[in-house]
Amino acid sequence: MKHASAEAGIFASQSNVLDLKLDYRTQEIGQSLLIHADCFEWLGRIPESSLHAIVTDPPYGVKEYDFDQLEKRANGNGGIWRIPPSFDGHVRSPLPRFTALNPKERQAVRRFFVEWAKVSLHALRPGGHLFIASNTFLSQMVFEALVEGGLEYRGMLIRTVRTLRGGDRPKNFEEEFPDVCSMPRGCYEPWGIFRKPLLPGMKVGDCLREFQTGGLRRRPDGNPFEDFIESARTPKLERELANHPSIKPQLFLRQLVFAALPLGEGIIADPFMGSGSTVAAAEAMKLKCIGVERHVSYFDMATQAVQPLSLLYRGTGIIQHQLI
Repeated sequence: MKHASAEAGIFASQSNVLDLKLDYRTQEIGQSLLIHADCFEWLGRIPESSLHAIVTDPPYGVKEYDFDQLEKRANGNGGIWRIPPSFDGHVRSPLPRFTALNPKERQAVRRFFVEWAKVSLHALRPGGHLFIASNTFLSQMVFEALVEGGLEYRGMLIRTVRTLRGGDRPKNFEEEFPDVCSMPRGCYEPWGIFRKPLLPGMKVGDCLREFQTGGLRRRPDGNPFEDFIESARTPKLERELANHPSIKPQLFLRQLVFAALPLGEGIIADPFMGSGSTVAAAEAMKLKCIGVERHVSYFDMATQAVQPLSLLYRGTGIIQHQLI
């Protein structure tokens, strides 16, 4: 079936990241591009159907990630913490407390992702996939908002990773109820898998021919991409290269970017780039990626971190082992 959108014959050649830089401050790294911009604005301004996939980890607008809170904690002047910095005789690291959101803030998060889904739909090609990190407290609300915004829900990817979230005794009642935990210890991270709907009457094969999208790339051994990935916490070496509060490990992200382009061609975008770990993963897999970040400090961090992150583990066989 031939679709009207193919008549111009432009989609097969629209894969140059420089065509999407617009008038923003940018930095080229390998095949990829870093852009200092607000992702809502950039996604809405680029030509329709410019992107083949999106892989991202949003900040969710929670109080813990507000820059004033980060600055307070960095200076030792408080800020919002998930657990006390000192408790039961030793010091603990602060972690995001997603349950700190009140109903008004949760509604704001929902509205944020409904509107973000709409601009993502504009930017993605039909059949383009979107991988988005979430957490057990907000995933249901975020995923419903993305569907309300027009994306198709295609499933959930489970990243198994043990964190310090959950498992605590009731706050201020630790001694009275020593055998109780207020919630389970977190052992996984949910990622939503979404897709921009295919054009009416279009099959996946048609979409692959016309837009190079519609499905997910199989593993090098021919087995399908799976929705369960074992993943340790981000190694210290990577955190030293990119000091971001929620950086994801390279060996995990490289599997996602590999799967996101079913034919191994096209442009992936990370609209919430942070320190550039998704861009680095794409570079390591010899794929094109555009990272967009509105905070200049993180943009500047990414300009320095992407290349060294992308070079990690080369020649070790680790990448091939993880993909197979």
